[in-house]
Amino acid sequence: MNASTPSWDWPRDTTGEILVGGQPLTRVVNAVGSTPCYLYDRQRLTARAQALRASLPKAVLLHYAMKANPMPALVGHMARLVDGLDVASAGELRVALDTGMAPEHISFAGPGKSDGELQQAVAAGILVNVESFREIKVLAEASQRNGVPARVAVRVNLPFELKASGMKMSGGARQFGVDAECVPDLLRDIAGAGLAFEGFHMFAGSQNLRHAAIVEAQTKCYEQALEWQDLLPAPIRSLNLGGGFGIPYSPGEAALDAMPVTDNLAALSDRLVRDLPGAHIVIELGRYLVGEAGIYVSRVIDRKRSRGQVFLVVDGGMHHHLAASGNFGQVIRRNYPVAVNGRRGGTETANVVGPLCTPLDLLADRMELDVAEPGDLVVVFQSGAYGRSASPRGFLSHPEAVEALV
Repeated sequence: MNASTPSWDWPRDTTGEILVGGQPLTRVVNAVGSTPCYLYDRQRLTARAQALRASLPKAVLLHYAMKANPMPALVGHMARLVDGLDVASAGELRVALDTGMAPEHISFAGPGKSDGELQQAVAAGILVNVESFREIKVLAEASQRNGVPARVAVRVNLPFELKASGMKMSGGARQFGVDAECVPDLLRDIAGAGLAFEGFHMFAGSQNLRHAAIVEAQTKCYEQALEWQDLLPAPIRSLNLGGGFGIPYSPGEAALDAMPVTDNLAALSDRLVRDLPGAHIVIELGRYLVGEAGIYVSRVIDRKRSRGQVFLVVDGGMHHHLAASGNFGQVIRRNYPVAVNGRRGGTETANVVGPLCTPLDLLADRMELDVAEPGDLVVVFQSGAYGRSASPRGFLSHPEAVEALV
């Protein structure tokens, strides 16, 4: 795939069948057993992780943020390609531990960790990204019960945001982390509670396609951490600079040029040797690692016309893929890349809609597609992240979408 080829332009065979893991889509779907389904191409997962890992200096650790896609088989595959895993719940923690990833390389972030989840985290020996003063008290009690001090890092609500982010995680009043101006008090509480301080977690935003914005945010985060050096209960071992790497979802979006970002990380890691001896930098990515390696597949069950428009009614929809319907944080709805599998000849402008009794159940709004008939497969690309697990799967009680790693 060259730089001008859209990342959703998956190869096809001579009959127009989209190839997944080198196999025709129809055969893969038959093997999976049903539609709707999510299919994840392990070759694409491997290629993305290995390419990024090769461009990063050894002092920068690459973590997979499981919230992007917590499918156990996929997480197990990713665990062999990255340096660590980041979880956002006790359920994700169980999946992470099942991969065999060493607890020292697993971290836990989230603004609403329950007492039970914090207890599990301490018992498991993973790193907890502390997001409130309450968590210090609960972790201290869990440390006493388990006979081992909780490993903690401070998640900071930064005084700035990641510019041009699809979702901003800092810079104002946020539920995430501890406000930067309160960090000195939190550090004193950590020291007083006898917890094992290891560093900072700084996540400014996500889904960013502008390398200059990511570079600026990473550098600001690094400088911010240095300002607190004289207040630390222990030397910094881990400096998590978050992620933010985005992927394109429409032809008008250019893919992120990651080279300036990795070059900046190399420069920061060189500084780290002098500024914070013994520390390492972590980048925590989800969507960028897995988003482009997945597709959502549904089958046309009806074809109808309404006042001059073609509607392809499929057996999947927003209950499985909320993001593709435009109801997952989009201010202005834009179509995900969508295609019909195979080629009947000719194209038309069509709407792809699901079976739910709501006009929100829309996967493609007046898109130019190959002509499709009942029985044909429709594919939504860029579906490897925030798909099935981020959707209201119980809405109207339709069958679940299955998942497969191909």
